[in-house]
Amino acid sequence: MTFVALVDDHELLRTGLAAMINSFEGYKVAFEANNGQQFIEKLKSKAPPDIILLDITMPQMDGYETSNWIKTNMPQTKILVLSMLENDTAIIRMLKNGARGYILKDSKPKVFKEALDSIRDSGYFINELVSSKLMHYINHEEVFDSDTLALNNLSENEVIFLKWICTEKTYKEIADEMCLSPRTIDTYRDNLFKKLDVKTRVGLAIFAIKNGIVNI
Repeated sequence: MTFVALVDDHELLRTGLAAMINSFEGYKVAFEANNGQQFIEKLKSKAPPDIILLDITMPQMDGYETSNWIKTNMPQTKILVLSMLENDTAIIRMLKNGARGYILKDSKPKVFKEALDSIRDSGYFINELVSSKLMHYINHEEVFDSDTLALNNLSENEVIFLKWICTEKTYKEIADEMCLSPRTIDTYRDNLFKKLDVKTRVGLAIFAIKNGIVNI
C-alpha cells in the first residue's frame, strides 16, 4: 500500500482528491493538511507518507517552504506538486526543492494516476513541464561532455545573464539589473538557446545549475 498525504488549503479540492486516490488500487490517503505548518504538526502523531501531493500557494507555510523542509527532513518521501502555477520560475524552484513531478490542477484523472504510478515505481514523473534533462541532473545520472565545451565559449555577460535566469526576475528586470536594453537581453537569450541547444528558460537554468554557475 502506498500512503499519500494531501497538503492544500482548498478543502473542497482535497475532498475530491482524497476520494479519487482512495479509489485507486494500492493507494490510501494517510492524512490531509491545510498548509506546510499543519503538515509538520500532524507528523508528530502520524507516520511519514510515501508520497506528498503538495500545492504551492498556501497561507502560513507555502509549497516552497514546505518542499524545502521535506527535502531536508524527509528526503525519502517523494513530492508530487499539484498547482495552478505554470510558469518556469515556480517549476524550477519546486524541482530544486526536491519535487519529483509537477502537474497542473486541471490535469485529467488519467494523467494524475499516471503521475502517482510513475513516482511510486520510478521515483519521478516526467511530462511536458519537466524535461528529462532536468531529471537526469537532479538524479546525477548523466554528465554531458558537450556542456564543458559550451561553458568555455560563454562570454562574461552571458554567464551573468545565466545567473539572473535562475531568479524570479522577468527579462525586463534582468535588463535593468545588467544596465542593458531589453532587446540586448533578448539577443543573449536567443544566442544561448542556440549555443546550449535548449529551447526554454528552464533549460537555461538547468545548464547554469548543473555547471556550477549557480549553486543550490
